[in-house]
Amino acid sequence: MILPEDKFKEVVVKAGVVAEKDLPELEAYAVTTGRSFDDVLMDRGLVTDEKLGQIMAGYLKVPFVALSKIQIPEQVFEIVPERLARRQKIIAFARDGAGIRVAVADPAKTEVVEMLAKKTGSKILVHLATQQDIFNVLRTYEKDLQKSVDDLLKEDVWSARSVLEDPPVAKIVDLLIDTAYQERASDIHIEPEETDSLIRFRIDGILHDVVTAPKYLHERIITRIKVLSSLRTDEHLSAQDGKMRMQLQEEILDIRVSIVPIVAGEKAVLRLLSSRFRDYSFGDLGMNEADLKKVEGAYTKSYGMVLSTGPTGSGKTTSIYSVLKVLNTREKNITTIEDPVEYRIKGANQIQVNVKTNLTFANGLRSILRQDPNVIFVGEIRDNETAGIAVNAALTGHLVLSTLHTNDAATAIPRLSDMKVEPFLVASTVNIIVAQRLVRRICQQCKQEIAVEWEEFTKNFPQESLRVVFGSNHKVSAYAGKGCRVCRNTGYSGRVGLFEVLEITKEIRKLITEKADSELIAKKAIEEGMRTMLQDGLDKINRGVTTIEEVLRATKAEFMS
Repeated sequence: MILPEDKFKEVVVKAGVVAEKDLPELEAYAVTTGRSFDDVLMDRGLVTDEKLGQIMAGYLKVPFVALSKIQIPEQVFEIVPERLARRQKIIAFARDGAGIRVAVADPAKTEVVEMLAKKTGSKILVHLATQQDIFNVLRTYEKDLQKSVDDLLKEDVWSARSVLEDPPVAKIVDLLIDTAYQERASDIHIEPEETDSLIRFRIDGILHDVVTAPKYLHERIITRIKVLSSLRTDEHLSAQDGKMRMQLQEEILDIRVSIVPIVAGEKAVLRLLSSRFRDYSFGDLGMNEADLKKVEGAYTKSYGMVLSTGPTGSGKTTSIYSVLKVLNTREKNITTIEDPVEYRIKGANQIQVNVKTNLTFANGLRSILRQDPNVIFVGEIRDNETAGIAVNAALTGHLVLSTLHTNDAATAIPRLSDMKVEPFLVASTVNIIVAQRLVRRICQQCKQEIAVEWEEFTKNFPQESLRVVFGSNHKVSAYAGKGCRVCRNTGYSGRVGLFEVLEITKEIRKLITEKADSELIAKKAIEEGMRTMLQDGLDKINRGVTTIEEVLRATKAEFMS
């Protein structure tokens, strides 16, 4: 935010974006969700990113430019080197008789403007653009990765004496990681094929082919990754796991490396552990206000259990980290046991599971209880022993956070019973269960309303869920992204969660103690106001957050079973 928060609120009230009487409620929501005030305004649909930029430009008396609506000549864009543009959030977008026009996110940063004026010998005309707009434009002007790799391969890759001294291979690996980071990819897959090497990025949960490299280069890339990860370069027939760090412009990036031998050679998967992911809050992930209040009520207790459930890749750990971020104060001792420790949390004591030294979840949890903890995070409850210790820890005055692999919130209760935890202990300790899935968010730059008949909804979704979300109103809005430069013509940009929050109320406790099955517990929770993941998905379709296809992909297995 380019203005102090108090001044920013004064400006948006004066601009008519929000009434002064509504400020306290919006401020409280910002605190609860851990989001900035301007994000809250956009999240509520009170103002768009572009409109907010226009308001700020008007207040600062600086011209405003919407970069995504103009075509920037390549020779003009290259006036500001890409790394400088990213670091300083500045883009040259036009050159005319008056001088060079540049867009900046913060007009107060005059040093870089003065430097450009000196370098180019031209007058620099400053315009304001939003930070998000600048980020989107930088993405659209990135060089094609395949072309960049091909250009590097034109260098003499055979001239070096060893892989370590082979500049093109080192540059290619650095380029792959940097590009994956800029594209917000979570994983890089480097796969050997019969005649070449295929490189794919997982972006928003979906794998995309990005580069095809000659087969002779594959082994060299794998060896380079092994060297950076301190793995054995002479081992080609067994799986190896390691970790590496890369110094990028934006941050020091931790990368988890897995290499396995397959028929055509060795395959490497690099998991990018960016700090951007641990900065998410429940609000960023798309949880509605009513559910947010329930979750906040559960984790502000000094004891009990908060469970996050869902399949692999559903964002469970990200959700738990968003809670730990709120709880992480100097007055609390937070200790975690994880496999693996994905993100470092400053101020928390994080333990890595190590089966070779018998440091299992259960043994580690026993040791943690002797460390005087306030908050304990158990990466996953996998077995009876871990479940029993975790429940007893929650019973004896500790707040325990953990994850479970179950399809929905209610199923977590019989899952604990299957792990030999007595129903009365489950009823006494569990505060709340959050089930979730991740779906792709519609790209805001190319979103458009599409015509969908009511029959299309009734064919794909249960009548009961449609009735809960839409009532008797058969007019439903649906949206899709048509594809643009910002989203790489996919129609999607980023991800959002579908949530189901089961609060353990007095009535639910009674059912748990009576050993009721998950269907009965879910039915009671719905009667008490719980919104299912499917209903949350339908609401997000109607609000233009995601598409029908994404909600069906994430939830159909559940409501068809």
